[in-house]
This record gives sequence, C-alpha cells and structure tokens, in this order.
Amino acid sequence: MSSDTPPSPPADNAARPAAPAALITGCSSGIGHATALRLHAAGFTVYATARQPESLAGLAAAGITTLRLDVTDEASMTAVAGRITAAHGGVAVLVNNAGFELAGPIEEVPPAEARRQFEVNFFGLARLTQLVIPGMRERGAGTIINLSSVFGRFAIAGNAYYAASKHAVAAFTDALRLELAGFGIRAVLIESTAARTSLHANLAWAENQGGDLYAGFYADLADWYARTYTGPPRNMAGRLAVSADDVAAAIAHAATARHPRGRYQVGTLARALFALRRWLPAPAFDAFVRTQFPSPGRAGAAATAERQRQLLASATETPPRWNSAVKKPR
Repeated sequence: MSSDTPPSPPADNAARPAAPAALITGCSSGIGHATALRLHAAGFTVYATARQPESLAGLAAAGITTLRLDVTDEASMTAVAGRITAAHGGVAVLVNNAGFELAGPIEEVPPAEARRQFEVNFFGLARLTQLVIPGMRERGAGTIINLSSVFGRFAIAGNAYYAASKHAVAAFTDALRLELAGFGIRAVLIESTAARTSLHANLAWAENQGGDLYAGFYADLADWYARTYTGPPRNMAGRLAVSADDVAAAIAHAATARHPRGRYQVGTLARALFALRRWLPAPAFDAFVRTQFPSPGRAGAAATAERQRQLLASATETPPRWNSAVKKPR
C-alpha cells in the first residue's frame, strides 16, 4: 500500500497500531529493499522510502507502506516523520541507508559535487535523525541505525569525499549513542565491506580534466570497479564482497536485539581490514592499500585514453560525466 496523504491523528494512544514503526531510506533496491523485507517479516510496520516511489512497487505488493522521501528535501522528511508520529506515536527504528558514491581524484572533484555528497550521505541523515528523536525520547525507546562502510575507517585514492562522508557518519553515530543512551535510545553503526548492490551503478564520476596526469588512474579505477562488481568477481574485494541481504541481516539483528552492539562489521574482509589498520604502522598499511586499490601516477595519454573509454563502458552504463543519470542517490 502506498499513499502520500497523511491520515488523521488517532483519537488516543489505544487506537495506534501495536506493531512498532520502522522507517527506512533508500529502499529502491539493494540494502534498503532487503532491509524492508526483513523488518516486515520481523513484525514491524515498515515505511519504505525512496526519492522515486514508483521504484518501490515490489515492496508495496508485499504489503509494505511506501512513501516518497528525499533526504535533501526538508518538507519531504518532515512530512514522513509527521505521518509516522501521528499513526504510531513515533518511529521505533530508523535505518539511514540512502546514499551514493562519488569517484574521482580530489583535484578534479567540483566543490558543488563534494557538497552534494555530504548533503545526501551525511546532512540528510543527520536531519532525519533529528526529526525522529523527540518521538523516541517521549516513548523512552528507539533504535537509530546508520549505514557507514569500511571506508568510514580508512580511505583510498579516488574516493576521498565518499570516505569522508562515511567517516562523518561514524563520528556522528558515536556521539549520538552517548547523547541518547540516557533516554533509552540506541544508536548503531553498520560497517560493511563491498556489497554487490546497485550503489556502484549510480557512481558519480568526475570528468578527467588533467589529461595525461589522471588518464591512467581513471582507467585503473574503472577497472577496479569492473573487477569488483561486474560479472564474476576478479579481485579480492569482489571475491569477498557481501550481498545486500547479508547487510540487511545485520541491520535486522540490531533492530531486534535487546542490547545491540554499537558497531556491526559485515563481511570477512571488513574485519580483516580493520585488524590490519590497527596492527600495521601507517606506512605499511598505505603500502598494503596500494597493492589492492589503484593510485594516480603519470602515464602517457595515447594508450590510456582508449583503455579508459573501454573500461568505463564496462563498469557503468553511463559515461563519466556529471549528469542526473549517475549522481542520483538510491
């Protein structure tokens, strides 16, 4: 069932549905979609949201309430939070999943797109969290689950702004957990390794403005995404990638546990990388990262330009330009 018209508030608390309400962002596919199905099966009244509600038809057919919610639109977030509060007295579980990935060297990422990365991945998450806290505090309970990444702990060349946004989400969640514990509200961080979802298909690519300087790097970065996400995995990250449902299972566990952990690492590779990050000196860890991920270097443009074109075509269905087709958040 799907509707954007808020219902009339119930006459009293007794009229409210008994099932707790779970609000999930970014449900058009991947982790958000899988999480909606899992929490629905667990007995929650699930509100699955996305920027384009028509992408939620499958969830609506499963009996899940679907709504439009854009984490960069204040009116959209306020309307959804208000609707759930009117019907349930507040959100019981918030899953902040919406996001997109920005790829390109720092030198070439337009500042406006870097800000867009943070508006979607961090500030939208923070604002929606603010909107649900009063209802949770009044009820004396609630769980806020934020999606970070292995790149919330370290960064690689070409994903500085994505990693920075996930670092911000991690710090925000740590502070949130401390601030809200006294009100009976839990804050949980999900740190997943590469997940084979549609996120990589929605990459926002910076245009190569540096000619020879970054041509080889763009080609190598596109090749890494292709080896990780396209067809049979052909690198360590791809072979050890997790599924959307693996991440959804961790989210569902955090949502239903009496005492959820502050952080959940999803995937063998996530745990291994975090261990290496703790144990290795910074130069040694950097050296390891360079063996697993591409880094910029000077290369001739003649050979790399054609290689870049071919690899980008195999990694994404859209060219590496700033346009609405590639930079929409899920």
